[in-house]
Amino acid sequence: MKWSSKYFINGLIIIVPIAITAVVIINIFSFTESLLGRYLPIHFPGLAFVVVLILIVIVGWLSSHWLLKKVIGYGERLLGSIPIVKFIYNSVKQLSTAVFESQKLLKNAVLVPYPHPGVKALGFVMPELSAPLAEKFDEEHVCVFVPMSLNLTSGFNIILPRRDIIPLDVTSESALQYVITAGAIMPRGNDSNN
Repeated sequence: MKWSSKYFINGLIIIVPIAITAVVIINIFSFTESLLGRYLPIHFPGLAFVVVLILIVIVGWLSSHWLLKKVIGYGERLLGSIPIVKFIYNSVKQLSTAVFESQKLLKNAVLVPYPHPGVKALGFVMPELSAPLAEKFDEEHVCVFVPMSLNLTSGFNIILPRRDIIPLDVTSESALQYVITAGAIMPRGNDSNN
Protein backbone atom coordinates (compact mmCIF):
# COMPACT_ATOMS: atom_id res chain seq x y z
CA MET A 1 0.00 0.00 0.00
CA LYS A 2 2.93 2.34 0.73
CA TRP A 3 4.22 2.13 -2.85
CA SER A 4 0.76 2.87 -4.31
CA SER A 5 0.34 6.06 -2.25
CA LYS A 6 3.84 7.12 -3.29
CA TYR A 7 2.97 6.61 -6.97
CA PHE A 8 -0.37 8.37 -6.48
CA ILE A 9 1.37 11.44 -5.03
CA ASN A 10 4.02 11.34 -7.76
CA GLY A 11 1.23 11.21 -10.33
CA LEU A 12 -0.52 14.19 -8.76
CA ILE A 13 2.70 16.19 -8.67
CA ILE A 14 3.12 15.58 -12.41
CA ILE A 15 -0.49 15.79 -13.61
CA VAL A 16 -1.88 18.77 -11.63
CA PRO A 17 0.59 21.42 -12.94
CA ILE A 18 0.27 20.03 -16.48
CA ALA A 19 -3.54 20.10 -16.26
CA ILE A 20 -3.62 23.68 -14.92
CA THR A 21 -1.14 24.83 -17.58
CA ALA A 22 -3.13 23.08 -20.31
CA VAL A 23 -6.42 24.68 -19.19
CA VAL A 24 -4.86 28.16 -19.15
CA ILE A 25 -3.21 27.71 -22.56
CA ILE A 26 -6.32 26.18 -24.14
CA ASN A 27 -8.46 29.06 -22.85
CA ILE A 28 -6.00 31.66 -24.16
CA PHE A 29 -5.92 30.02 -27.59
CA SER A 30 -9.71 29.54 -27.68
CA PHE A 31 -10.22 33.21 -26.84
CA THR A 32 -7.71 34.24 -29.51
CA GLU A 33 -9.32 31.91 -32.09
CA SER A 34 -12.76 33.40 -31.44
CA LEU A 35 -11.41 36.95 -31.76
CA LEU A 36 -9.49 36.17 -34.95
CA GLY A 37 -12.46 34.33 -36.46
CA ARG A 38 -14.64 37.34 -35.83
CA TYR A 39 -12.32 40.03 -37.21
CA LEU A 40 -10.04 38.37 -39.77
CA PRO A 41 -11.13 37.18 -43.22
CA ILE A 42 -8.61 34.31 -43.21
CA HIS A 43 -8.63 31.46 -40.75
CA PHE A 44 -6.71 28.19 -40.49
CA PRO A 45 -6.01 25.72 -37.68
CA GLY A 46 -3.16 26.90 -35.48
CA LEU A 47 -3.55 30.58 -36.39
CA ALA A 48 -4.18 31.50 -32.74
CA PHE A 49 -1.00 29.69 -31.68
CA VAL A 50 1.08 31.63 -34.21
CA VAL A 51 -0.55 34.96 -33.29
CA VAL A 52 -0.06 34.44 -29.52
CA LEU A 53 3.61 33.49 -29.98
CA ILE A 54 4.24 36.50 -32.24
CA LEU A 55 2.44 38.81 -29.80
CA ILE A 56 4.52 37.54 -26.84
CA VAL A 57 7.79 38.05 -28.76
CA ILE A 58 6.74 41.53 -29.97
CA VAL A 59 5.72 42.66 -26.47
CA GLY A 60 8.97 41.28 -25.03
CA TRP A 61 10.99 43.07 -27.72
CA LEU A 62 9.12 46.35 -27.35
CA SER A 63 9.35 46.25 -23.56
CA SER A 64 13.13 46.60 -23.84
CA HIS A 65 12.75 50.03 -25.51
CA TRP A 66 12.51 53.20 -23.42
CA LEU A 67 9.21 54.45 -24.91
CA LEU A 68 7.25 51.29 -24.16
CA LYS A 69 8.91 51.07 -20.74
CA LYS A 70 7.43 54.49 -20.01
CA VAL A 71 4.00 53.40 -21.30
CA ILE A 72 4.14 50.19 -19.22
CA GLY A 73 5.24 52.19 -16.18
CA TYR A 74 2.32 54.58 -16.66
CA GLY A 75 -0.09 51.65 -17.04
CA GLU A 76 1.26 50.02 -13.88
CA ARG A 77 0.91 53.30 -11.95
CA LEU A 78 -2.67 53.56 -13.24
CA LEU A 79 -3.43 50.01 -12.11
CA GLY A 80 -1.71 50.81 -8.82
CA SER A 81 -4.23 53.52 -8.11
CA ILE A 82 -7.19 51.08 -8.12
CA PRO A 83 -7.27 49.37 -4.68
CA ILE A 84 -8.37 45.77 -5.44
CA VAL A 85 -6.87 45.68 -8.95
CA LYS A 86 -3.54 46.88 -7.52
CA PHE A 87 -3.37 43.97 -5.08
CA ILE A 88 -4.27 41.34 -7.71
CA TYR A 89 -1.98 42.76 -10.42
CA ASN A 90 1.04 43.18 -8.12
CA SER A 91 0.62 39.70 -6.63
CA VAL A 92 0.34 38.00 -10.04
CA LYS A 93 3.23 40.03 -11.47
CA GLN A 94 5.55 39.25 -8.57
CA LEU A 95 4.67 35.56 -8.64
CA SER A 96 5.13 35.28 -12.41
CA THR A 97 8.43 37.18 -12.21
CA ALA A 98 9.66 34.86 -9.47
CA VAL A 99 8.61 31.75 -11.41
CA PHE A 100 10.00 32.81 -14.80
CA GLU A 101 13.19 34.51 -13.63
CA SER A 102 14.22 32.30 -10.73
CA GLN A 103 15.39 28.84 -11.66
CA LYS A 104 15.89 28.01 -7.98
CA LEU A 105 12.35 28.57 -6.69
CA LEU A 106 11.60 25.72 -4.26
CA LYS A 107 14.82 23.98 -5.32
CA ASN A 108 17.22 24.59 -2.44
CA ALA A 109 15.87 22.52 0.48
CA VAL A 110 17.19 23.29 3.97
CA LEU A 111 16.41 22.65 7.63
CA VAL A 112 15.69 25.68 9.81
CA PRO A 113 14.91 26.15 13.52
CA TYR A 114 11.16 26.69 13.25
CA PRO A 115 8.74 27.36 14.96
CA HIS A 116 11.22 27.69 17.86
CA PRO A 117 14.84 26.74 18.66
CA GLY A 118 15.37 23.06 19.31
CA VAL A 119 13.12 21.81 16.49
CA LYS A 120 13.75 21.77 12.75
CA ALA A 121 11.42 22.35 9.80
CA LEU A 122 12.07 21.73 6.11
CA GLY A 123 12.09 24.91 4.04
CA PHE A 124 13.30 26.31 0.75
CA VAL A 125 15.78 29.17 0.38
CA MET A 126 14.24 32.07 -1.53
CA PRO A 127 16.03 34.71 -3.65
CA GLU A 128 18.43 36.92 -1.71
CA LEU A 129 17.08 39.70 0.49
CA SER A 130 16.46 43.11 -1.00
CA ALA A 131 18.67 45.99 0.18
CA PRO A 132 16.05 47.53 2.53
CA LEU A 133 15.83 44.20 4.41
CA ALA A 134 19.50 43.14 4.23
CA GLU A 135 20.79 46.44 5.63
CA LYS A 136 18.82 45.90 8.86
CA PHE A 137 21.07 42.99 9.88
CA ASP A 138 24.67 42.92 11.08
CA GLU A 139 25.35 39.50 9.55
CA GLU A 140 24.12 37.74 6.42
CA HIS A 141 20.48 36.67 6.64
CA VAL A 142 18.40 34.69 4.17
CA CYS A 143 14.70 34.26 3.53
CA VAL A 144 13.38 30.72 3.81
CA PHE A 145 9.88 29.63 2.83
CA VAL A 146 8.54 26.99 5.22
CA PRO A 147 5.50 25.43 3.51
CA MET A 148 2.58 23.97 5.42
CA SER A 149 2.13 20.22 5.11
CA LEU A 150 -0.33 19.03 2.45
CA ASN A 151 -0.48 22.55 0.96
CA LEU A 152 2.44 24.17 -0.87
CA THR A 153 0.42 27.34 -1.52
CA SER A 154 0.59 28.45 2.10
CA GLY A 155 3.35 28.67 4.63
CA PHE A 156 5.66 31.14 6.31
CA ASN A 157 8.53 33.26 5.04
CA ILE A 158 11.09 33.54 7.78
CA ILE A 159 14.30 35.56 7.76
CA LEU A 160 17.15 34.08 9.76
CA PRO A 161 20.96 34.11 9.90
CA ARG A 162 22.62 31.96 7.27
CA ARG A 163 24.55 30.17 10.05
CA ASP A 164 21.27 28.75 11.40
CA ILE A 165 20.46 26.99 8.12
CA ILE A 166 21.33 23.34 7.56
CA PRO A 167 21.66 22.61 3.80
CA LEU A 168 20.16 19.32 2.63
CA ASP A 169 21.59 17.17 -0.14
CA VAL A 170 18.17 15.95 -1.33
CA THR A 171 16.31 16.15 -4.61
CA SER A 172 13.86 19.03 -4.84
CA GLU A 173 11.12 16.60 -5.96
CA SER A 174 11.49 14.41 -2.88
CA ALA A 175 11.58 17.48 -0.60
CA LEU A 176 8.29 18.63 -2.16
CA GLN A 177 6.84 15.13 -1.76
CA TYR A 178 7.83 15.19 1.90
CA VAL A 179 5.85 18.41 2.40
CA ILE A 180 2.83 17.35 0.31
CA THR A 181 2.54 13.97 2.06
CA ALA A 182 3.02 15.45 5.57
CA GLY A 183 6.20 13.42 6.02
CA ALA A 184 4.87 10.08 4.78
CA ILE A 185 7.52 10.06 2.04
CA MET A 186 10.95 11.01 3.34
CA PRO A 187 13.33 13.10 1.21
CA ARG A 188 15.85 11.16 -0.89
CA GLY A 189 19.45 12.14 -1.50
CA ASN A 190 20.58 13.54 -4.84
CA ASP A 191 22.51 10.33 -5.58
CA SER A 192 19.48 8.11 -4.83
CA ASN A 193 17.59 6.56 -7.73
CA ASN A 194 14.52 5.27 -5.84
